[in-house]
Amino acid sequence: MNIAILGAGAWGTALAISLSARHRVTLWTNEAAQAGEMSSTRRNQRFLPDIALPQELQLSADLEATLADSVLALVAVPTSALRIVLRQVAQRPAPMQVIWACKGFEAETSQLPHQVAAETLPQTFPCGVLSGPSFAQEVARGLPTALTLASRNGEFARQTAQSLHHARLRIYSSTDVAGVEVGGAVKNVLAIAAGIADGLGFGHNARAALITRGLAEMTRLGLKLGGRPETLGGLTGAGDLILTCTGDLSRNRQVGMLLAQQQSLPDILGRLGHVAEGVYTVREVHRLAQQLGVDMPICAAVYRVLYEQVPAASAVEALLSRAPNTEFY
Repeated sequence: MNIAILGAGAWGTALAISLSARHRVTLWTNEAAQAGEMSSTRRNQRFLPDIALPQELQLSADLEATLADSVLALVAVPTSALRIVLRQVAQRPAPMQVIWACKGFEAETSQLPHQVAAETLPQTFPCGVLSGPSFAQEVARGLPTALTLASRNGEFARQTAQSLHHARLRIYSSTDVAGVEVGGAVKNVLAIAAGIADGLGFGHNARAALITRGLAEMTRLGLKLGGRPETLGGLTGAGDLILTCTGDLSRNRQVGMLLAQQQSLPDILGRLGHVAEGVYTVREVHRLAQQLGVDMPICAAVYRVLYEQVPAASAVEALLSRAPNTEFY
């Protein structure tokens, strides 16, 4: 299969490396200089400098030519750029398959990626979302990873998952697009909370409690937005949440740990050099929770730390002092 991977960040590059062994893959970037550097060095120096790019992987800064030669477009740009890229994909004269691999809600609209796609892509373009517990660096190194590909078109999900699946990148299919996307979005916010707790030295007991109660928040919002309970308890919900809240490679967890050290958000983001989606997703999660009447105290605490300048320690103390309740309600 000819695949165009749109976005040469860490995740797009990792997917390109992983899939290029079985498919003809072109990795597109909107920066000609980056494409030239990757072609000459066979490295993505900015995002995955320690991993060589396969010789068979094609590189391009020409989007029109990349799409013209591809059957499937796998969009791996940040959520903030999804609408712009999908509009460009939609201009392709013939229908093509489209998958997005970003996690979050669109700023201001609070829309999930599939809602953005519905407004930008022609109905003749089969489409879906690829998500799950996955650090780009591990995927690029060929370490075993399991993901879920969800589409409202169940046959498209099954066939495409089977085409992309290989021994080190196991891909399951689903028709629960909303559930997959909510899990991928909310887990980044909860990872910031986990980082704060770890940074304050609260220990493993507190982290386990936070992950479990965070999963309850994720599930409440996911069900309101049309997701299914089993999805939110699966790879793209609980699985991705556990990974992002515990793994040292998690950028969102790093944000939380640095917030616990009383560093400013601009300094933290400058230090990371990568997108930490939870920083932006929390605004939309907080807005949706208020609009839909969903109780999400952990996410609300992260919002207050990031956007109301509440000290991390104070936000955690407020959470700990909440009145006890029944576990399930």
